[in-house]
Amino acid sequence: MGRVLDSTINEISTNRLKNLENKLASDVIFFYGPIQPSIEKNFRDFLESLKKDGLNRNRLSIILNTPGGSVETVEKMVVITRHFYEEVDFIVPDYAMSAGTIFCMSGDRIYMDYASSLGPIDPQVFNGSHWVPALGYLDKVEDFIEKSKKNLLTQAEFLMLKEQDLAMLKSYEQARDLTISLLKDWLVKYKFKNWDQHATTPELKGTTVTIEQKNQRAEDVAKILGDNKIWHSHGRSIGLQTLRSVLKLRIEDYSEDEGLSSLVREYNDMICDYVARMNFNNFLHSRNFF
Repeated sequence: MGRVLDSTINEISTNRLKNLENKLASDVIFFYGPIQPSIEKNFRDFLESLKKDGLNRNRLSIILNTPGGSVETVEKMVVITRHFYEEVDFIVPDYAMSAGTIFCMSGDRIYMDYASSLGPIDPQVFNGSHWVPALGYLDKVEDFIEKSKKNLLTQAEFLMLKEQDLAMLKSYEQARDLTISLLKDWLVKYKFKNWDQHATTPELKGTTVTIEQKNQRAEDVAKILGDNKIWHSHGRSIGLQTLRSVLKLRIEDYSEDEGLSSLVREYNDMICDYVARMNFNNFLHSRNFF
């Protein structure tokens, strides 16, 4: 009975994914789960298999559901996707947090609806036993240092500061700096590549956008997304309207296209239910892989 059910879900999900491919005129893949080094080879083989079936599309749409993970792995995944595709779009039906947000910023377009969320770009690093948000550690150490300068550091705080592993803290700083560097580079290279004229700033409206202005906008986005003082929580959800109004990013609202919205919702809800029922940690799906 279980095999029959799995076969039926496979058939229905794949048909729905193919409908999305026809609608978007692109290859479509589904990615679910944390972004960790263990998935790199599987992701490479997964895309190689998709490209070998002969359709030869130059555009990829990634339906992404992830709590985040390793920024170094995101960098590898971007290299892999851009090796095969000239255009890469991201569809976020539910959430793409932390490293998932960074992954989305490597896309040409980001599709969301009113219920979708990205998150702050606090990189997650492995501390020897589990993955932790790096900026939380760095912010706390900075607080201790500032209190120490004012002779306000308590004995308990001094002991906590003393126990910090300096090499580990340095790795957290490197992860933070890499995150910001990649996000800035990808925004300018991909998401801002067709941003030719100013459209919203009154005093600049209609004028040509310079590379310096693109770099400055990317730096502003990176600074805001990486500011814990704004978001307060590593798991804070940042919705479509906030991305548009606060970060001034162009986000495609797919709920404005009823046909696309229905296709995304029907496909994503069904396959996410299946992944949850099977208790998979990671799951990949394409038209020829389930």
